[in-house]
Amino acid sequence: MEVSLQNNAGVVKEVKVGFSWTTFFFGFIPALIRGDLKWSAIMFITALLAGIFTLGFGAWIPGIIFSFVYNKIYIKGLLEKGYLPKNQRDREILEQQDIIAPSVQQA
Repeated sequence: MEVSLQNNAGVVKEVKVGFSWTTFFFGFIPALIRGDLKWSAIMFITALLAGIFTLGFGAWIPGIIFSFVYNKIYIKGLLEKGYLPKNQRDREILEQQDIIAPSVQQA
């Protein structure tokens, strides 16, 4: 499932919601390509530490964990930078996934 986020300058980003298959298969590289250097570094360091402490066998464990949460982290980062859902459908998807708070309905 994808949503569109748009900032004040009109830049639109299409982002996936839910499980991140790219993070599952490629680890920190998708975050690096997206320009999310902070989370790319965090993923790399956790994989490195897990690999060191398990003699290389556990380096894939952080990748699995981040696969479940990275897209949500990335979307929240974009929202903090001023991006907003492009339309009502996108807003509803983000509300259903508990990424943004439900909008208050006026009576």
